[in-house]
Amino acid sequence: MVGTAGGGAAEAVRRWVEAGGGHLVLDGGLATELEANGADLNDPLWSAKCLLVSPRLIRKVHMDYLEAGANIISTTSYQATIQGFESKGFSKEQSENLLTKSVEIAREAREMFLKEHLNQSIPAQKPILVAASIGSYGAYLADGSEYSGDYGEAGTIGFLKDFHRRRLQVLAEAGPDLIAFETIPNKLEAQAYVELLEECNIHIPAWFSFNSKDGVNIVSGDSLIKCATIADKCAKVGAVGINCTPPRFIHGLILSIRKITDKPILIYPNSGETYDGVRKEWVESTGVSDGDFVSYVSEWCKDGATLIGGCCRTTPNTIRAIQRTLNQGSNTLQLPVA
Repeated sequence: MVGTAGGGAAEAVRRWVEAGGGHLVLDGGLATELEANGADLNDPLWSAKCLLVSPRLIRKVHMDYLEAGANIISTTSYQATIQGFESKGFSKEQSENLLTKSVEIAREAREMFLKEHLNQSIPAQKPILVAASIGSYGAYLADGSEYSGDYGEAGTIGFLKDFHRRRLQVLAEAGPDLIAFETIPNKLEAQAYVELLEECNIHIPAWFSFNSKDGVNIVSGDSLIKCATIADKCAKVGAVGINCTPPRFIHGLILSIRKITDKPILIYPNSGETYDGVRKEWVESTGVSDGDFVSYVSEWCKDGATLIGGCCRTTPNTIRAIQRTLNQGSNTLQLPVA
């Protein structure tokens, strides 16, 4: 695990990117891949439900992404909150243990992967990192507000800090390499995260990833430029980017972010399909194939993205195709290492 001391979070991420040959590959959709493997996630806990009923399946999906070439795997804690577990009857201590477990499973998958490939020739070493995922308050509500950013009376910085504080502390103490603040839907929550990183004295590099449904602003209508500026000004944020957004919007969004930050940019769009947050289902026929998805990758790299993966409805096959595209011209296996 690399801390932010001696150069800041952005410098830590840059070192990882450099060790990866100029780019790192993120994993793809975790929850949707769990569903593809038979998990029933029709629950307010969503993918976090698997921490209770099928931890081995989580480990398998992590392994599938590592085998596909991912350098960064995200924990199944996006929708895992102390409040959510308590609503299911768990104590505060049990809830915190489940958050810790999400990081432990990802770390175990990394160790298993490395042991399986221990005897392989390693001509070029790349990092394998574990990112502790933190979803928005709207993700906890599971009412579609993570795709609108409309929290009503709960939309205050003080409330959001109180909601996320202990969760952030527990995940950071569990030993991930990064903290991934994902699918941030409004400027208010971004500011709450920044203040928490400072107040909780978090020494692990964080990334901030926003989502957009129009290719200009984030889903609440807040300016992407203003949101990215909040992240840029925080020394504990090592990378800024976009996730859970159709691939066709990514080019313009990268250029907007690049205007206000020189921090590493990460991109992990969804498959292009639209999610109906009220009906809780994906609207078919709006997505793109793996081939079409990957056709964007070279452009995103030219735009300045150095960490690239996938979000909802992307699969290990998507990540494998991204890895091959980014490593075109290399005929030698490049095995990631911790």
